[in-house]
Amino acid sequence: MLHSDPLAALREGFTDPIRDVLWGHIYLTPDLAALTKSGPFMRLFRISQLGPVFNVYPGATHTRASHSIGVYHLGRRLLENLAGRGAGDWLSGEGVSSFLCACLLHDLGHFPYTHSLKELPLRSHEELTGEIIRSEPIKSLAGAAGADPDLTAAIVDTALPGADRELLFYRKLLSGVLDPDKLDYLNRDARYCGVPYGAQDVDFILSRLSPHPERGADIDSRGIPSVESILFSKYLMYRTVYWHRQVRSATAMIKKALLGGLESGVIVPEELYNLDDQGLFALMNSRSHPFFNLADKLREGRLYTVAAEFPYQAEYQRLLDLGKRSQCEENLARNLRDEGVPVKPEAVIIDIPEPVSFETGLFVRDEGRYFAESSSAFSAGTVDSFVKTLYTIRVFIDPVYEAAIKALPGFYDILHIKKKWLHL
Repeated sequence: MLHSDPLAALREGFTDPIRDVLWGHIYLTPDLAALTKSGPFMRLFRISQLGPVFNVYPGATHTRASHSIGVYHLGRRLLENLAGRGAGDWLSGEGVSSFLCACLLHDLGHFPYTHSLKELPLRSHEELTGEIIRSEPIKSLAGAAGADPDLTAAIVDTALPGADRELLFYRKLLSGVLDPDKLDYLNRDARYCGVPYGAQDVDFILSRLSPHPERGADIDSRGIPSVESILFSKYLMYRTVYWHRQVRSATAMIKKALLGGLESGVIVPEELYNLDDQGLFALMNSRSHPFFNLADKLREGRLYTVAAEFPYQAEYQRLLDLGKRSQCEENLARNLRDEGVPVKPEAVIIDIPEPVSFETGLFVRDEGRYFAESSSAFSAGTVDSFVKTLYTIRVFIDPVYEAAIKALPGFYDILHIKKKWLHL
């Protein structure tokens, strides 16, 4: 339904409830509800939000679909708050509907098995999402919901052209310090993992926001503790959940298997798009590559163990390149074979977490400065220390060889990344 009034687009026709474990009843219009029944959205019900995290926290079996519905709910609440405080001056009914669709559909192109595929030579999931939104059946369904599919796609995929003020405003809302994506996943992931770190006071956060056409949303100084809570919660969730060593092991295993398949041509990138979790494993099961046995071990819960770990340092910058990291792993395996341990090439994996940021770009309006320079205890240096603390390089090994490797004299020296054998 097309609305010319932005407030009407936020308040009228929301008659279809969905019962959510986190937010209670979430109301959609019949046309928005139809989007959740489409084929591309139904795929999200078959993708676990946290992938291998269930190996550590068995309750973490919630899906990308439930998260997406939660993001839509918080996006609607956020925009309704801001529209009532002046943002309605630059919003349109079609733009509002496009933003709500963007919140609901923002993960349509997401890869299976959480972020395991993130570093691989693939198109970004935002680009894939934008393409899906502009294709049938989503294009027509979004249009029926009052959205402009092109605007919806451009809100999600920031690489798409567009300098319209309303578009830039929506982009700031969907991706920022207090965005609905982060507010949902921190709360939802913590709930399903059974940990206390992610819970946020969403009602209070929304009450401290005011709209700004270029910056999206500003806060006042009373909202600073809420931002601090989000930053510290994100840090704790990464440290205890997202980057738990067993989770990193599973992520590294699936990444190595897929990278081997891509580099050999056994699989091509296009085959990895639009898969769900089961489809990803079925694809590897249907092809032959020595590294694909990692997927079998993963499904059976036989995760690789940590042989060594140490803080990330600038001298390891080269290992951010997956090709150089693979070569380094080959050197490690060869080193171990020279010491009498007959490890296979896929038995040794070096894991370096992908880049993560702690956004502090909010403007504190009554202090007239950005959050990093505000009265908050979380200075830019403090936030930077979060990242440094989180970044740990680990060497994972197949547990079949663990006893033999640890029996080697000075095995830490063998496993530690040293220039004398790096040869890169």
